[in-house]
Amino acid sequence: MSTPAPTALGRLRRTPFWVQIVAGLLLGVVLGFIARQNDVSWLTTTLDTIGKTFIQLLKLAVPPLVFTAIVVSVANLRHVTNAARLAVRTLLWFGITSLIAVSIGLAIGLLTDPGTGTHLSTSGLKAPTDSGSWVDFLTGIIPTNVADAFLKVNVLQIVFLGVVAGAAILKVGAKAEPILKLSESLLELVQTALWWVIRLAPLGTLGLIGKSVALYGWNLLRPMATFTADIYVGCALVLFVVYSLLLRFAGGLNPVRFYQGAWLAIQLAFVSRSSVGTLPVTRRVTERLGVPGEYASFAVPFGATTKMDGCAAIYPAIASIFVAQVYGIHLGIGDYLLIAFVSVIGSAATAGLTGAIVMLTLTLSTLGLPLEGVGLLLAIDPILDMMRTATNVAGQVVTTLIVAAREGILDRAAYDRAGGDPLEEPTSTPAAHVSDAEAVPAAA
Repeated sequence: MSTPAPTALGRLRRTPFWVQIVAGLLLGVVLGFIARQNDVSWLTTTLDTIGKTFIQLLKLAVPPLVFTAIVVSVANLRHVTNAARLAVRTLLWFGITSLIAVSIGLAIGLLTDPGTGTHLSTSGLKAPTDSGSWVDFLTGIIPTNVADAFLKVNVLQIVFLGVVAGAAILKVGAKAEPILKLSESLLELVQTALWWVIRLAPLGTLGLIGKSVALYGWNLLRPMATFTADIYVGCALVLFVVYSLLLRFAGGLNPVRFYQGAWLAIQLAFVSRSSVGTLPVTRRVTERLGVPGEYASFAVPFGATTKMDGCAAIYPAIASIFVAQVYGIHLGIGDYLLIAFVSVIGSAATAGLTGAIVMLTLTLSTLGLPLEGVGLLLAIDPILDMMRTATNVAGQVVTTLIVAAREGILDRAAYDRAGGDPLEEPTSTPAAHVSDAEAVPAAA
């Protein structure tokens, strides 16, 4: 008996997910180019609507995902041997890799002088309404109103509430078990809905990339070609060279296996510019690479809110040099050391306000540089954010793998055979972070 021919939908489902994303990216570039060259306004609007809708669906999951994932991950530390040691080692490696990334950013900026000879006008530029500062960061951790933290999607405050609630569950013990079960159930529900949204990523990619090409083209990149190239080169060095060396020499792992196993998460991060949309896939590939689920459920959510080598290290380092050169301000050795300090210590601020932009304003305000300089970079930020976010997500997986390998809890056999489609089955405890460049409140 002959089997019926597969339908178009059936063939689509059998197509590898990464192929679907690449197809969406290429088609988006073509449609965006057509819309720009022929001034087809309805096509530009359609692409913009598709992209915004995809991002809005991702953002819808942020508050419940962040809170329940942090609560469950902290509470589940009771099942992890040497949990405190693992947590400290994880944060230590977050800092080490951030320091390496910011050093590369500073070196590239000093070698290329991205702000010299740009001839960009700074007249009429205004400082961002929500500028980052250490006061904003410190006072923004603790919410004045629990409801506001969720309604305004202040990720840093939601993380704080989740950590407190998870720690309280650990302290109370058996009496808090119903609350933990409820959190796990809610997490499962939200996660299932988010996986449906992730399946729409190829369509979202088409809209997001198409809109960028249609609206920006290369016109905005020409005056800042050196700066744009610096960001991409810096992120590429960290993504492909630094992480490979760390995996090989700090973790004793084959870097090729890492890229085979984690590539879909890196690719999805690039096109979506969103850790919230990528994180379920990030955690899935982390577990497939041999990290125990109990540790992954802790390290990956915290990495998504505090581990951002692209947004919080490379970008503010190069951008600070760029802004200083545009305004003719000399930076000394002390200023460069201060940039490194802010990048390593202050990266958690990116969770609470507006991603890479708030990290940049935090750095500029610490150095005493004009915050109006941020306005020069806003127009091309979506283009830069793609590479930054891909680097962020890769770093979240790499540090987790290194800690697991050094602590002897990594399943090396699973690591060596990592591959396949991470979307074959969902995970149980994802967390989220909004668009790395535009966490709150604007859409991508």
